[in-house]
Amino acid sequence: MSKIKPTSPKRSTTQAFIEIDEIKDDIMLMKDFSAVTIVEVGAVNFWLLSTEDQMSMIYSYSGLLNSLSFPVQIVIISKMMNISSYVEYLESKIDNQRSEIIKSRLEDYRDFIKMIVKKNTVMEKRFFFAVPFNPLEMGVTGIKAKQYGKEYIFNRAKTSLYPKRDHLLRLLAKVGLKPTILQQQEMTELFYNIYNPSNTGKQLAPIDSYTDVVLTSG
Repeated sequence: MSKIKPTSPKRSTTQAFIEIDEIKDDIMLMKDFSAVTIVEVGAVNFWLLSTEDQMSMIYSYSGLLNSLSFPVQIVIISKMMNISSYVEYLESKIDNQRSEIIKSRLEDYRDFIKMIVKKNTVMEKRFFFAVPFNPLEMGVTGIKAKQYGKEYIFNRAKTSLYPKRDHLLRLLAKVGLKPTILQQQEMTELFYNIYNPSNTGKQLAPIDSYTDVVLTSG
C-alpha cells in the first residue's frame, strides 16, 4: 500500500501581512481604505539649550498637544546609522585634495570616524507625526468606501488631512521644530527600511521606475 506524502500548507505572501495598499503623492492608503499623511520632525539637542529655552520648549510642546482637536500618532524610530555614504564622500574629497596638509587632516578625520563607528554603535533617531484619516469621517458614504474606488478615497482623504496637517505644521514651527512632509519617494523608502531592517537606510531608485508586481496563489 503506497503512502501519500503530506503536502506542505500554502503559505501567504508577504503582501498579505502588509496593511499598506498604495502610496500616492503624500498620502498612504491602507487596505481598509483608511489613510495617513506623515510629517517628519527634525531633532533638537535639548541638553545644549539653556534652562530658560528648555522650559520654553516644554511649555510650547505641551501647548501643541493640548491644542490638537484631532488624533495623531507620534512615532520614534531608532536604528543603527549607515555612514558608508559619508565615508565615501570623505574618500572623494581626499582623492581630489591637492594640499598635502588638508589631505592629511581629512585622512585623520576619516580614520577617526571609522574608529568611532567600530567601537561604538552609532544610532540614528527619527521623529514622525502621523495624521490618520478614517473612511467613517465621510459619514454613511464611508461604510461603502470600497464601492467608490481608490481615486475617490484619495481625494476625500486629502480634503480631510490637509487642513489638519497644515495646522500641525504651524504648531511645530512655533515650538521651534523643522517639520517636513513625506512624499511618495520618502514614504516608500521609510517603510521599505522598516520591513527590511538589515538594510540600514537604503535609498531606492525613483518610484516611477519600478514595475508593480502582484503575487497570486495557484
